[in-house]
Amino acid sequence: MTAFEEDAPTFAENATGKALHYSRFCDGLVFADDSGLVVPSLGGAPAVLSARYAGPSASSAERNAKLVHELSGKSGRQRAAYFVCAIALAEYGRAKAIVTARVDGEISQTPRGDRGFGYDPVFYVPALGKGFAEISADEKNEHSHRGRAFRKLLAFLWCDTLTGQS
Repeated sequence: MTAFEEDAPTFAENATGKALHYSRFCDGLVFADDSGLVVPSLGGAPAVLSARYAGPSASSAERNAKLVHELSGKSGRQRAAYFVCAIALAEYGRAKAIVTARVDGEISQTPRGDRGFGYDPVFYVPALGKGFAEISADEKNEHSHRGRAFRKLLAFLWCDTLTGQS
C-alpha cells in the first residue's frame, strides 16, 4: 500500500484524499482527518503546513517559537487564530461524509501550560480563560476542533444508521 501525500491546499481536501485513498485497501468505513492552525494576520499560515511550519523536522517548540516570533509587535485582533479539523468518511473509494469544526482563540506571547501538544502551549481561548495546554483532557475534548468535528461525524453516523442510508 502506498502512503497518501498530503499536498492539497485545504484541510478538507487532505482529509478526503486520505480517506478515499485508504478506503480502497480495506473493507468497511475509513475516516481520516487533517487539522491545523490558521492565523489570519499571517495570511492564514501555518494552515495545512502546520506540522511543517518551521521545517519538516522541526519540533513543536520550534514551530511555536517561529509563530510567536512572526507575531511579535502584533496585538489584539492581529493575534487572533483558530484551529480547524476536517474529517472525511469513505467506503470503498467513495466519500460518504466530510465534516469540519473550528475553535477560536489567540496566540499568546509566551507558551503556557504543560499539557497537550503542537501549538497548544501558545493557543489561548479567551472564552475559557485558559490556553489549550492548561486545560484537562476532558475540557479539551469538549472544546477542541477535533472534539467538535468528531461529534459531528458521530451525529452523521447516528442519523445514517437510523435512516438506513449507506
